[in-house]
Amino acid sequence: MPLQAHHLFIEAFNPHEGHVHGVTGIIASCRSPFQTIEVVELGAYGKALVLDGKVQSTVLDEFIYHESIIHPALLRHPDPKRVFVVGGGEGAPLREILKHRSVERALLVDIDSEVVDLCRRHLPEMSAGAFDDPRVRVEHMNARTFLETSEETFDQIIIDISEPVEEGPAYLLFTQEFYRIVFDRLSAEGSLAVQAGTVSLTDLGCFAAVHSTLRSVFPTVAPYIADIPSFGRPWGFIIAGKGKHPAAMGRDEVDRAIAERVQGPLRFYDGETHAMMFALPKHVRQALDRETRVIEDNHPLFAFR
Repeated sequence: MPLQAHHLFIEAFNPHEGHVHGVTGIIASCRSPFQTIEVVELGAYGKALVLDGKVQSTVLDEFIYHESIIHPALLRHPDPKRVFVVGGGEGAPLREILKHRSVERALLVDIDSEVVDLCRRHLPEMSAGAFDDPRVRVEHMNARTFLETSEETFDQIIIDISEPVEEGPAYLLFTQEFYRIVFDRLSAEGSLAVQAGTVSLTDLGCFAAVHSTLRSVFPTVAPYIADIPSFGRPWGFIIAGKGKHPAAMGRDEVDRAIAERVQGPLRFYDGETHAMMFALPKHVRQALDRETRVIEDNHPLFAFR
């Protein structure tokens, strides 16, 4: 059901809990071939992108999410030049990637052109001009098909897509087979960064399964957490790669790397935040240690919807 102005809507996490948002205005709404896309005004968080009833980004706190998925990964590489982004139609991942002085090329592949169009029109503050940067190229196609048929390698691949659901194509971007394709498209010191779902005490299954699956493919796998207020729960990210473990970077090393390599302000991420993000609580570490499931094309993971 489309969201309505001056109503509350419950973003359901599972059959037993959710997060209540007050909608103060509807800015744009459409149905693409892939999903329902809405740009709305939330009373607490301002303008927001909502896909299929799930909040993806809000102007108030998107900086936390996007700095988290971009900077720990790019800073672990000594000189990232070529970056590939799957999803991220708001343009905010591009905005953060382009802050890195070394980046020469950023390719964004989002299967849904209507998400990009609506965000460029109604949420320009999220991309902050990134779509017009000459280093950026945007393609609208299936990212897995692109990587399967490409011979290009990348220093960083970012997977910024919503949770896997049975009706959509995203579930095939969470499998062991896909991560093997990614592995082959990474440069010698390259890495993959993914949003891996909530790390809520009541719902650790997705995060743990993605972590287990990445461990079956990559020699270095580094899980970490950030609290995204508009999501209503702490959120999990994972970096998987061939080189240095991100958690091995100390506070001072991170701060020096930011000062030398990043132009423009960071509002969330620095050395102290880096240390906090990779220091997982004991119950989360235990859940990751217990998990043995490997997500496969024929045995996919589906999130609650």
